[in-house]
Amino acid sequence: MKRRKNESQLGLMLLLAIIVGAVIYVYNSKMFERNAPEISINNSGYWNLKDPLDVSISDNSGLKSYKITLKSETQEVVLHNEQFITPQLSVHAKVEPPKSAYIMKEKEITIVVEAHDVSKWDFFKGNIAKSEFKLIIDKKRPYLNVIANSYKITRGGSALVIFKLEDENLKNFYIQTSFDKKFIAQPFYKKGYYIALLAWPIKEENFKAVIVAEDYAQNIAQGYIPLYLTDKKYKTSNIKLDDKFLKGKIAELSDEFAETNGVTDSIEQFKIINEKIREKNEKLIHEITSKVSDESVIDFSINEMYPLKNAAVVAHFGDHRIYSYDGKDVSESYHLGLDLASNAMAEIKPQNGGKVVFAGYNGLYGNMPILHHGLGLYTLYGHCSTINVSVDENVKAGANIANTGKSGYAMGDHLHFGVLVQGIEVRPAEWMDTEWMKLNIADVIKSAKEIIDRG
Repeated sequence: MKRRKNESQLGLMLLLAIIVGAVIYVYNSKMFERNAPEISINNSGYWNLKDPLDVSISDNSGLKSYKITLKSETQEVVLHNEQFITPQLSVHAKVEPPKSAYIMKEKEITIVVEAHDVSKWDFFKGNIAKSEFKLIIDKKRPYLNVIANSYKITRGGSALVIFKLEDENLKNFYIQTSFDKKFIAQPFYKKGYYIALLAWPIKEENFKAVIVAEDYAQNIAQGYIPLYLTDKKYKTSNIKLDDKFLKGKIAELSDEFAETNGVTDSIEQFKIINEKIREKNEKLIHEITSKVSDESVIDFSINEMYPLKNAAVVAHFGDHRIYSYDGKDVSESYHLGLDLASNAMAEIKPQNGGKVVFAGYNGLYGNMPILHHGLGLYTLYGHCSTINVSVDENVKAGANIANTGKSGYAMGDHLHFGVLVQGIEVRPAEWMDTEWMKLNIADVIKSAKEIIDRG
């Protein structure tokens, strides 16, 4: 009797162990995986009913089937329905709009995605996921129209454009150029209008600018800016390096930079300074002067730029300088400003007020203040002996912001005067020309305002 009782208890314990083992197996087995499929749509919440929707579904045990349905107030359309013979760990579906998309008038629809995996969980029913995505329907491209622009642009020069842009779901817009630069426009005068200065870099052979606007539904509008292109030839200077210069100024500068530390060859020192150091200094300038405010511009006027009284031009903008030593070309650079000289340590008094965005030492440019005059227009003052302003200071026209000198890469006391538009160096001569500024800036703004006011 006792033996039978022991056998019964042993059998019960064995059965219990089998049940526990089975539970553990089911709990940990991939076959009985309990997680529902994961569903996502790569979408901003808008759909233009032209481009396909990107739907992603994944599951650790494998997908058995999925269905994608479009629901609106008037219809329910199955867009995708697929069953797999071999389970799929992930699916990336490109869901095309329904054939009735072009006549759909609904402003909002719901995309329903259902997915079923091959898990044996839930008494062999598996896991089911269902996600709903509400999408706003927007089939209209942004409205875009160029209102006014400068008649022409010269290589190395500037131009202005004003345009109208409207879209209730506007995402972003910019002015794309043929050389990959994107110019940013600011709000102008009244709602829905924008203004931007443009620049044609001296090193670029051609220029083309197109306004690009995109809404959240990925509708894109483009507007070509009709500018007449004027090429301009700039001077090429062949400069022979001599030992006096290399052992003097270049050796002096070499002691200043980490990049020339340990370099003893004079030509190699010159190459590093003229190329690597210059590139580093110009990168800083471009970063500082590429910034554009998002504040609305009601008007924009600028005075002719003559920052140095009774000055003589000693070096022109755009000069392509090719340096040689012992009959061999060793380096090159472009002079991207206008060199002006008068008395030693002469007062620099810009005729336009602005905000000081940089006031410090910048390698080859020496002591260098930079002013922002609005609309992405900046002026730069290099080789100064002293700087009399501080960053974030708003200076008035005619203020003595600095004094000329020979700091940095300068052989004599002078001012390196630079003008930049959204990080691109442009011809100072244009901004010193009253007639050019009237035709290309003031008249364009006046004309645009008249058109806007007429509605």
